[in-house]
Amino acid sequence: MTLRQAQGPAEGEGVRLQKALANAGVASRRVAEQMIVEGRVRVNGRVVDELGSRIDPDKDLVDVDGTAVQFDQSKRYVMLNKPTGVVSSMKDDRGRPDLRRFTKDWPERLYNVGRLDAETSGLLVLTNDGELAHVLAHPSFGVTKVYIAKVEGKVAPQTIQRLLRGVELEDGPIAADKARLLSASAEGGGSLVELTLHSGRNRIVRRMMAEVGHPVVELVRRQFGPLHLGTLPAGRARELTKVEQGALLTLARRDTGNSDTVERKAPDE
Repeated sequence: MTLRQAQGPAEGEGVRLQKALANAGVASRRVAEQMIVEGRVRVNGRVVDELGSRIDPDKDLVDVDGTAVQFDQSKRYVMLNKPTGVVSSMKDDRGRPDLRRFTKDWPERLYNVGRLDAETSGLLVLTNDGELAHVLAHPSFGVTKVYIAKVEGKVAPQTIQRLLRGVELEDGPIAADKARLLSASAEGGGSLVELTLHSGRNRIVRRMMAEVGHPVVELVRRQFGPLHLGTLPAGRARELTKVEQGALLTLARRDTGNSDTVERKAPDE
C-alpha cells in the first residue's frame, strides 16, 4: 500500500514521490527512485521506500537524508552581505539607505529575516517565505549566529571566560554559547573576538563587549544557523544553493510541530 493510500486519498491523487523530488531539483528521477528504495526519503517524518508512493507537494513535508525539500518553486531564498550604513528594512521612514537596492534582481517581494543594526555588516537572509522568516527570526527559536567583533583594547583570556559565564545587562543576564579570542595587539591595535550566540536581543554583541570593557569598533555576522557568509563581498547578494536552502528549511521545521506553533510565535526584535 502506498503512503497516499494509507492516508486516505484515492489512488492516483497527488504526485509520485520520485517525480516531485526531480521537479524540486533534488536529483534526476532515476536517482530519486534509488534514494527512495534505499530508505533515504521521509514524508511527514516517516520513511517511504515504495516507488508507487504519492504525495501532495502543497501539504506533505519531505526530507532526504534529513534535509528538508522545498517543492514550492515560487519561494526565493537569498543571502546578502549587508554593508555598514544600511538599515535592515525594505523602506526606512527616515530616508536612510535600506535593503531595496539589493533585491532589484528578483521579481518577488523579499523580506529580511531578522535584523542587523545599521553599523553591523554581514549575513542577512532575504526571502518571500513568510512562514520561514517568522519562525527563524523569533528570538525564542534560538537560531545560532556567529559574529566577529573588532574591539578596543587587549582582551584577556579571563574576559573570554566571563563572556562564557555570562554578564548582567539592563534587560537581564546573557552568556555567549561560544567565545574565543582570535587576535590581540599589545600595541593598542585592539582585539578580534568571535562570539556565538542564539539570543535575538537588540545590539547584544555590542552591549556584551561594552560591559566587559571592550567596546566594539567593527562588527560582522559571519554565520546564521547553517549558512556561512564565505567569500561573498559586502553589498552583494546571491540565491542560496539547494543544499543551503534545504539546511535552512530543515532548521525552520525543527521543533515547530505544525503551522499552529508557528502562528503563535511573536515577531522578531
